[in-house]
Amino acid sequence: MWKAKLCLGTNSQFGITVDEQIKLFKKIGFDGFFTEWSKDSYVREWKELADKVGIVYHSIHAPFGNAAKMWEINADNAVDELLACLNDCAENSIPIMIIHPFIGFESHTPTQEGIKNFEKIVKAADEKNVKIAFENVEAEEYLAALMNAFRSYDCVGFCWDTGHEMCYNHSADMLKLYGEKLICTHINDNLGISDHSGQITWLDDLHLLPFDGIADWNNIVNRLNNHNYDDFMTFELNKKSKLNRMENDIYDKMPLEEYLTEAYKRACRVMALKLRGNN
Repeated sequence: MWKAKLCLGTNSQFGITVDEQIKLFKKIGFDGFFTEWSKDSYVREWKELADKVGIVYHSIHAPFGNAAKMWEINADNAVDELLACLNDCAENSIPIMIIHPFIGFESHTPTQEGIKNFEKIVKAADEKNVKIAFENVEAEEYLAALMNAFRSYDCVGFCWDTGHEMCYNHSADMLKLYGEKLICTHINDNLGISDHSGQITWLDDLHLLPFDGIADWNNIVNRLNNHNYDDFMTFELNKKSKLNRMENDIYDKMPLEEYLTEAYKRACRVMALKLRGNN
């Protein structure tokens, strides 16, 4: 029925183990999933379970707490963390590692030291046959620096977060900039930038279900179609509200199976729009 399959990110907010989430995602109808990563992650066990139940372990989201340190001179710990995550991808045949180029709202000055640090990750990914997907986040100058530096590498691609585009990138068309390198998506909705002066904040990054925010879904799927994107449609959604926000509270009142089933229905609606745009 679909030209692309539906994928969902696991989430600690769901209140059950990753193993249980994998089984539940499959039961509800999702074709794939991605996980976050830490040094204590059970990547091998999750991959074995995915193969057993018949669902695709699509990608791993690398940790981003040290993303700003990657642009410093002494970044060995940050580099080693990303290399360890990359090794888990390679050893378990997980094809994509998603990386935030930066974290923070004040700095906007990429460094040559940062490019050299990320070059270690990119070259290792090239050797291990793993694709790196740099994601649009805040301080997009860092994404631009990385995409410009490594555009010629086949292992380097772009992860488009539809919500980040609205609340971090002032609704700039990120696919116009990097659509030719698009290899995965993080699809979600929000209410845009709440500050009247245009100041961006992590509190606006709501990760609502599609159609619960202000996103123009016809525009989103048309842009995907314009770039001939027919790979996994991956959704990254939050069940709980951000600090002092209430937009996700309605989800948190729902039983998990009901919420995830609604997420699947919304994902199908997005895909139906995409398919109609292709016809």
